[in-house]
This record gives sequence, C-alpha cells and structure tokens, in this order.
Amino acid sequence: MRTKIQNMMMRKLAIVAAVGIVFMLSAGTASAQDWFKTGTGLGVTKARVAVPEFPVRGATPPALEKTFHDVLWADLDYCGILELVSPSFYPPQMPSQPSEVNFPEWAAAPANTYMLVYGNLFLDGTNLALAGYLSDVHNPQSPPALQKVYRGPATDDGARKLAHQFADDIVGKLSGGAAGIAQTQIAFVSTKSGTKEIWAMDYDGSNQHQLTHLKSISLTPRWSPDATRIAFTCYVPFRGITSPQICIYSAASDRLISFPRYRGSNSSPAWSPDGTQLAFMSSQGGDPEIYISDTAGGAMKKVTFAAGVNTSPAFNPKTGKQIVFVSDRAGDPVLYLANSDGTDVQKLDMPDMGYVVDPSWSPNGQLLAFSWRRPSGNFDIYIMDIVNRQLVELTRDAGRNERPSWAPDGRHLVFESTRNGKREIWSMLADGSLPRQLTYEGQNESPSWSSK
Repeated sequence: MRTKIQNMMMRKLAIVAAVGIVFMLSAGTASAQDWFKTGTGLGVTKARVAVPEFPVRGATPPALEKTFHDVLWADLDYCGILELVSPSFYPPQMPSQPSEVNFPEWAAAPANTYMLVYGNLFLDGTNLALAGYLSDVHNPQSPPALQKVYRGPATDDGARKLAHQFADDIVGKLSGGAAGIAQTQIAFVSTKSGTKEIWAMDYDGSNQHQLTHLKSISLTPRWSPDATRIAFTCYVPFRGITSPQICIYSAASDRLISFPRYRGSNSSPAWSPDGTQLAFMSSQGGDPEIYISDTAGGAMKKVTFAAGVNTSPAFNPKTGKQIVFVSDRAGDPVLYLANSDGTDVQKLDMPDMGYVVDPSWSPNGQLLAFSWRRPSGNFDIYIMDIVNRQLVELTRDAGRNERPSWAPDGRHLVFESTRNGKREIWSMLADGSLPRQLTYEGQNESPSWSSK
C-alpha cells in the first residue's frame, strides 16, 4: 500500500512539474497574455477595413491597377492590426473620391465597415499617379483621415511602390503613428549565385537582388539603424590567411566600406541604436570575446572576460545601455545580459536545458526573440519578456527554426527554417501566426530586417 501511495505521489509531482513548465512557456495565463500583447502590439481589437478595387482613369493599363490592388491588399492583410472585409460584402458602387462614397451602405451589414480605403489611379504624363483616401464611414461629415497623391513610374515596380507607400500611411494612421513595414528590406545570405553572398529583398520576398560579390563566404548580415549600411561576417585574406572578418556594405554607394582586420576569428557584428558603434566577437586576444568599437574600428574595448566562446552580441535598441550575447562559459551556450560596458553580467535562466542562441531585441527593448534547442527537440523560436522572464514558444515540430530578426513595427519576425526540406527565409506575425515563405531558390539563411 505504501508503494502504491508513493507512486501516486510521484506521478502527481511529475504532473505538477510539467504543468509548471507549460505555464512558463505559454501565453495562456492572463499575465502572459498582457505582457505579450503589450510588447508586440498584437493585442488590440482589429479594425474592419474595406479595400475595393480602384477605378482606372484614362489610358492607365489595367495590369498596373491589378498589381497595385493585389499588393495593397496583401500589405494591409499582413500588417497584423486590421481585419479586411470580404469583397463579397461590398456595396455595388466602388467610389473613387469622397463625394462618391455612400457612407451608410458601407457602415451597414453585411459590410460592417469601420474604415474605407479608396481612390483612383491615373497617368500623369509618364508617371502613374494615385489619389488615395481613408475615411471613417461612421462619420461622413469628417474629412478623410488620409488623403494624398502619390506618383511613381508607370511600371509594375512603380505600381508596387505606390501600393507599399499607401499601405504604410494607412497603417500609420490606424496604429497610432507607428508606420507600416511595406517599404522595408530584408538582408539575408544566399547561395543562389554559387557562393554565400549577402542579398536583399522587399519585406514580402519580391525584388531579390545580390549585394556582395566576394565569391567567398558571407554570413550574419545586420542593417544599420538608418538602413544605409550592412555589417556582416566575411571570409577574406588577412596576413596570408583567409579568416572571418567584419565587413561593411554601403547601400548608398553599393560598395564595401573599409573596416580593420584582426588576427583570429571575427564575426557576428551588431550596431548600437545610434549607429556609432559595432559590437562583435573576436578571438584576437585568445578566447572568443565580445568587443565594441566605433564604426571605423577605432576605440576598441573588450567587454567580456570569460573562458569559452562569447558571441552574437545585440544592443538593446531602445536604450543602447544593455547587450545580450551568447556564451558557453557554464556549459551549453545560453544567453547572458550585461551593461554595454560589460558590467553586471546576468545569465538568462531557462526552465529547461539546451542550446539558446541567436538573440534579437524587439524595437521597444522589452522582448527578446531567440532560438532554443531543447534536449528533446529541434531549434525553435521563442520570445522572452526581459523583465519578468516569461516565455512564449512561436514554432514547434516544423524543421529547424533559427536566427529571428524583428521588423521595425515589433509585430513581425523574419527567420530561417528547414520546414520544407531546405533552408529558406520565412516571416510571421510575432505571435507565430501567418508564416510566409519568402525565398525558394538556393540555400537562404540569416535574415536581418531593416529599420525603415
């Protein structure tokens, strides 16, 4: 009888322990929901927005209108804060200007629209022009919340650009001023040209183009805060030996900017939020440690002092006064938090063992995204609140999911995944929903989302 009671007690303790881990990893509790919704901005009620097709005026090619409408719809549908009204619920008349809007029809069932996106496309000389409007259909006496004329080349790319600009302005109006991400870029590593080079693409995967042509190995690209430069790891000759070094690419001049080379291995650069400093891993003094320098490689300072490997630094983008980095000083690689001068080092404890790598700060400096390979699983993406240390798991049982990077709106993440059999770039909302594959050719990895 005693053995049976003991077994029952052991089973109860195991259940209690398992439930405790589940609560630590889940957003299911009220408190977890609060910090996660606040930190990502995904907890707001979504406004119902209608986006009818825009009438084409004059000789505007219908194909350009289709490109414009498809891109605008996709941008707004993926922004994370809007609910798009199904076109099957729209009234029969598609307005092109405020005087043509039948406000009661759009506000009533079945459309039940809150905000209406409308306008018209027309040719203005050799340019494509858009007169775009955003109106609150419940307040017909109020002026449009947004009314603006946009111009660009009368090409497919020009129509895409107009749609991105209009979408970002709409999201900015409906999100309290935080601009959308439709005009941002994602840098990544790709083998499409034969060797690992730095590429860039639009946030939705279009316009993929090669930036570097080193014909060697390029890794870990990171956009500067002003989105004019990319720091990355490059394998280049130094004193007769090809070794990993820090390289900087200028998007403005389409060339590499001079940066010093050092003995040993040098990798994983990260920008300070004001763009004046770089943190990176270097073994120039023996063990791989974190160093910080100015962007010309001067004023070098070592900020970690521990045996083992210290790498993958990232500045808190809100304050610049903290860095998070990966270290195996106590065994498996895990995350550590410190002041940016290296003081007050703290281990970010996890509720289980395993490898914890690839830290990335959210733009508000509140959340950390990272990859965690638990003992019984694969690499998956998690988010941690840096204050209360609560966790949310975003991916599970879908290949290896690594190297997350935040969009500037704090509502989206880009990452690499092998869920379809080979390494590709994916994006998703910051709650793990709406995963979207962005690359399809070659091996693609290590994405970095630009700030603008």
